[in-house]
Order: sequence, then structure tokens, then C-alpha cells
Amino acid sequence: MSQRFMDQTAIITGGIRGIGLGIARRLASEGGRIILWDIDPAGFDAVSAGFAPLLVDKVDISDPQAIQAATQKAIERAGRIDILVNNAGISGPVSNVEDYDIDIWQRVLTVNLTGVFLCCRALLAHMKTNDYGRIVNVASIAGKEGVPGIAAYSAAKHGVLGFTKSLARELVEAGITVNCIAPVMAETELLKQMTAEHIAASKAKIPMRRLVSVEEVAAMAAFAASRDCSFTTGFTFDVSGGRADY
Repeated sequence: MSQRFMDQTAIITGGIRGIGLGIARRLASEGGRIILWDIDPAGFDAVSAGFAPLLVDKVDISDPQAIQAATQKAIERAGRIDILVNNAGISGPVSNVEDYDIDIWQRVLTVNLTGVFLCCRALLAHMKTNDYGRIVNVASIAGKEGVPGIAAYSAAKHGVLGFTKSLARELVEAGITVNCIAPVMAETELLKQMTAEHIAASKAKIPMRRLVSVEEVAAMAAFAASRDCSFTTGFTFDVSGGRADY
């Protein structure tokens, strides 16, 4: 395994489990120093994860003050933050729009979209000072296509795609790239929030006829987070098994 993240520090939100943990593990395996932000970090075990983070912090990414405090703490601990992976998210229930609870709608958009904005906003000044940064926003194929039954999630992830394009253009001369990855449904704990019918319908749309693995998503995220991704910004990298058509 290469050591392309040697001497670099990455903050990964929602990094305690699932895709976030997979990305953290991949970056750590390539020499990166890892800071994990999660709303419930108590379950993290360095032995089973296979790496020792520089810092594990309890952070609610819907709380601007909590993010500012965590950012300052991360910078003080690491000295420099090179990579931000905005992975934290919730799927919300599978429900038709006419029956969708308004409070849950707001919560899904706040965590999945506003949280990305808040985390980026908190780190931009620091990255600009360093003339370098890699921001990777974890979106979803649902944000490209729209998926019935998960309108809030689809809307939030579509918003992440647009936000990424806008921010990338703001930073195009700052040495900071901003890209998305858009995976199909992955084998993670989020499946517990979905019905069996919804999972089966999602799998049927994937030409490869399987869900994506966490390791496959992590591999794509690692490229987008690396120095190698130097001339691509505002782009969405699909991890869709042939499903995405644009």
C-alpha cells in the first residue's frame, strides 16, 4: 500500500462506522493521520478498526458552535488539516411525501446538507492559509436520480451535488479541490432504517446486481482526497455499478 497521505491529516465526519469508518481506515492505511467526528463516538474501538486516530471527538454537525469548537480543537491537535471528508448523514424513513413528517424532513436536510455547509465553512479559512485542501462530500445516486419514498434524503443529497459545484468554483484558484462521490446503496447500518422492499428495489436498479462494498467507496474517496486529484474539482465520482448515466 502506498503512503500518499503521509504527513497529512484528515477529518472524517460520521467516521465511527460504515462508509466513514471505511474511508478512515483506507486513509490511515496509506499513512494519513485521522480525526474522527461523530455524534456518538463511544462505540469506536481502535483495535477492531485497525488504526489509532489522532483524535476522536463527539461532534453534532448540525450545531455550528460545536463544529467551530471541534475545528479549533482539531487544528490545535494536528497543527494542519489537509482533508475534510463530509460523510455523516441519516437516511430518514421510507415514506411518501404526503405522509412525511415535517420535523423529520427538516432533520434529514439539516444533517445531510446544512451539516456539509457548516463543516466546509469552518475549515475554509485554515485551508486557504495553507494554500491546499481536499474536500470530499459523500452524496448518493439518490441525489442524481431521485428515489421514491426517500424524498428528503434525495433532496438533501442533490443539494450536496449543487453545493459542491458552487464551492469548487469559489475555490478554484485557492489550491483546494471540492468533489463528491455518489455511491449506490452500500452494506452499512443505514440499511436498518430501510424496508426490505426498498433495499430490493434499489439493488434491482444496479446493473452489477449487488450493493457496493464499503471498501469500494473508500477507494474512490481516497483518490478524491489525494494530491493525485489535482485537476478535477466540482465533479461527482460515481460508485454505482453501472447505474449512473450522467
